[in-house]
Amino acid sequence: MRILSLSTLYPSAAAPNFGRFVELSLDAADAFGRADIVRISANGLPPWPLSKLLPTYRDRASLPEVDQWHGKTVYRPRFRLLPGMAPARNASAIAKAVIPLARKLHAQKPFDLVDAQFFWPDGPAAMQIADALGLPFSIKARGADIHYWTGIPGCREQIIEAAQRAAGLLAVSEAMRADIAALGVDASKISVHRTGIDRTHFAVPAEQKSALRERLPLPKDGALLVSVGALIPRKGQSFAIEAIAQLPQTRLALIGDGEDRSMLEKLASDFGIADRVHFLGSLPHPEIGTYLQAADAAVLPSSSEGLANAWIEALACGTPLIITDSGGAREVMSGPAAGRIVERNADAIAEGLRGVLASQVDRDSVARTVADYSWEANGAALIAHWRHLLESRA
Repeated sequence: MRILSLSTLYPSAAAPNFGRFVELSLDAADAFGRADIVRISANGLPPWPLSKLLPTYRDRASLPEVDQWHGKTVYRPRFRLLPGMAPARNASAIAKAVIPLARKLHAQKPFDLVDAQFFWPDGPAAMQIADALGLPFSIKARGADIHYWTGIPGCREQIIEAAQRAAGLLAVSEAMRADIAALGVDASKISVHRTGIDRTHFAVPAEQKSALRERLPLPKDGALLVSVGALIPRKGQSFAIEAIAQLPQTRLALIGDGEDRSMLEKLASDFGIADRVHFLGSLPHPEIGTYLQAADAAVLPSSSEGLANAWIEALACGTPLIITDSGGAREVMSGPAAGRIVERNADAIAEGLRGVLASQVDRDSVARTVADYSWEANGAALIAHWRHLLESRA
């Protein structure tokens, strides 16, 4: 099979952790040797002078249109992006930028299928690219690409059209599958495709965990809580900060960056706990693994999720979760060892943390709750999905 895989979230020198899970999934599929995967990650840039003045876009502007990333060729055609404005135009802008490249590559060696790794804006863009090439297409739903963007006029209509016309769809959880079907899409063409995990990043020697806890430093009987995710309203780190204000012997490590950072720093200061809230920014996966292994619990009070990679990574480290009832939360909370599902407020989070910290869970038991998650299984399922779609059309 020759697959054109489209993803606006894909790592680069400008953002090495941006969409890392997409790269890992495609790498896992690639490893089976049954698909020739061509990776296209359209690079959205605002008009000058914003492209030079804004640090995020200045870094992206330096990316080559044909890139080498971790030994893989990644095509990064540029499209015009207006930050915070006219989002409904982005799918067509991506398609316009990608179609000439796709036609050229298709003429050299024909594609069999167009694959979109997110629903918005990748899905409607993939639909237009597939139409231009006369090919079937598939789309994967991950979370906010359905929950948020279907609430935006102009985007919702494009998402529903693409979902209805796609040859097949993937969803990261059963809950996400139900959310797509609720849009009026035939549920029979939606398959659950769970995330994977690279356990080599989470096998941390005991001395590294001890050194990290000493470096913070933690009180003798203190607890370390970790929250992994972009610092944005949907992730709800403010509730976690308010919760640890009620737990004097705890420290909270926030891993990730985003628009809420200044607000969250002020919140920690206002509660008088700035010395107990650590803003670590974006970290490489091995460092994230060290923090998760050293933590007593992971706190992720999101308002919406599909099935968060951070959930699976924490559990694989033997670290129980305190999470809200969003997306596939109940699908990963397979037993008490995995943690607690709580209401999205500081009091409920604090109470859940007290329960988890008092329970002294066996970390091996926690890790076993996600024993069947792997990138190998993820890649095999992706290959099987593509193959099924093509054989169904034969």
